[in-house]
Formats: sequence, structure tokens, C-alpha cells
Amino acid sequence: MSARSDDASPATASALLRVSPLPALEARILLGHALGWRRTELITRGDEPLAEAALAHYRALEARRVAGEPIAQIVGTREFYGLEFDVTPHVLIPRPETELLVEQALAAIESIARPRVLDLGTGSGAIAIAIAASRPDAHVCALDRSPEALATAERNAARLLDAQRPGGPLQVMQSDWYAALERTARFDLIVSNPPYIACDDPHLTLGDLRFEPRGALTDEADGLSAIRAIVAAAPAFLVPGGSLWIEHGYDQAAAVRVLLTERGLTDVHSLTDLAGIERATGGAVAAIGASDPTAH
Repeated sequence: MSARSDDASPATASALLRVSPLPALEARILLGHALGWRRTELITRGDEPLAEAALAHYRALEARRVAGEPIAQIVGTREFYGLEFDVTPHVLIPRPETELLVEQALAAIESIARPRVLDLGTGSGAIAIAIAASRPDAHVCALDRSPEALATAERNAARLLDAQRPGGPLQVMQSDWYAALERTARFDLIVSNPPYIACDDPHLTLGDLRFEPRGALTDEADGLSAIRAIVAAAPAFLVPGGSLWIEHGYDQAAAVRVLLTERGLTDVHSLTDLAGIERATGGAVAAIGASDPTAH
């Protein structure tokens, strides 16, 4: 028996999309997910009557989105840098603006053979895996203090990376920033998208952010404490001439440039995203050598 709408006409994909309270794109994503249809099928099969179970499944997903739950968590995936990442409530949802950090990371290691890359606070592994997929020869280490996040990153790496890549598998490690690293560890590049929202920022109570892990969003301070910790120890773990790049908030670029400059990094500058917002800031350690990690 097929599902029927309130006017007793058969429920179809086309009819559901017409009356959905959601934006059209969101409704199409959820309906396609509920039915297991490709987006083109929502058009070519749009007038087929739907079974009661399919209608109920879609209605449940629609209600979750109306309540504010992020699309990525509802369907369990999010596309990032051309790759489809599994997403759970334990990780930050990958966002398009973070692709800027990946692009800059790849530029920083472009001329380095078999570069060693460290991703601090990896979450779903999006940054680390995007770099590893683009540079099969890179050795990439991904750290996070959340075991649930690391489990997600490992699943994504197993599915998205070539098991025979020359740089080896993604190395994941539970760590509070650099704490679990060997004192002798050195990298050509350190990247991070740390929690940078101030604890009193009202955005934490709005939209998708309400459903994402708070620890991945805010440092429970002024929004710069995690960045300070990353910058302070970075020179100890970078090879001479190695680079550090950090994503930050829309109004933090100047403060991050000061932190990097005070720590002795050179060529410090910020990059703007497609919206014209300074979204990432980085620099390089002097080529004369790195400082002693025991000093931190």
C-alpha cells in the first residue's frame, strides 16, 4: 500500500519536495538519503507513489532537520576537498572554508619530497586525509585528545586512502596537542583547525553549532588559548624552514600574526577565504634550526 498525503493523493517525491518546510536543497538531500535514490532519480522517478515506510523515514529525517540537527549528522557524511567523510556527533563537521587550509598546506610542501605533516586536533581526519590523498608520498600524523574522534578519523582513512600509499597509513595518536609526541619528532608542516570560538560567543547556541562537540568549537576561554599553545611549541617540532598554518576566527587574524611573530616565525601572513575573510594564518621557522622542545 502506498503512502498518501492529507488530500488522499499518493505521496510522491515531487509532492514531498513541494510541501517541505526545508530549503529545497536540504529537502532533496534528505529525501534522496531516505529513499536511497540519486538526485537525478528524484526527478526521473518523482511521480512514483512511495511506500509508507519510506515516507515515515523521510518524515523522521525532516523533523530532525527542522529541529536544527545538522544535515551532515543526519545523513552521516559530508563532502570535503572532493572526498566523502563519515561524520558523527563526536567530530566537527568539515566546512568549505577549511579547504583553504588544505590548499595552503599542499603549497607549503609542494617542493618537499616525502614531507612529514602533523595535524593537531584532527577530528574526522578531514584535513590530514585530504593532504594525504593529494600527496601519497607524505607521512601524515593526526592527533586528537578525543578517542571517539580518532576512531572516526581511522575509519575515514581506511576508506579514503590507498593502503599502498608510499607515505604509509595515516598515523593517529591520542594526544593533548603535542603531549604524546616523541621529543625528537620533527615535521615539515604543522596544520591545525583548533577550537577558536570564545566561550561567551552567542553563536555557540545557534544553528548547527548546538549539535557539534563543544570541545572542538571553543577553548572555554577567549578563543585564542589553544592557538597560543600550538604556536608556543611549534618551533620545537618543525624542521628548519618548516611551516605552521592555523585556521582561526573571522576577527583573529591580527592577533594570530602577533603570536607567530613573537614566537620568531618568519614570512607571517594571513589568507582570505572566498568570502574575503582572513581565515588562516601561518609562517615558517628560521632555517637556522628549531628550539629545544624541553623548553616548553
